[in-house]
Amino acid sequence: MAKPQSINLQAAEDVAIQALSFIAGEPDELARFLTLTGLDSASIRGAAADSGFLAGVLDYVAGNEPLLLAFAGHCSIDPAIVDAARRALGGQTWDRDVP
Repeated sequence: MAKPQSINLQAAEDVAIQALSFIAGEPDELARFLTLTGLDSASIRGAAADSGFLAGVLDYVAGNEPLLLAFAGHCSIDPAIVDAARRALGGQTWDRDVP
């Protein structure tokens, strides 16, 4: 089994901010994200200062494989970086193979 990648906190925050920017650039995805989070577009900037919120952004991206792959392709990063960033920000880990 491959060892999970690791990433420092600043780099993790940068990935999360990039993910949030990516979501914001996709109107349908942004509307879905805002609905699920209960936020409005005016409150996102303030929420983005919280590492828990940033971990949630990455949870959102990681939980939607087409979105994850689109984001990773857009930023030219390995999709595994998103999971590493989630862990660095204190996001919960999960295993897709667990029933």
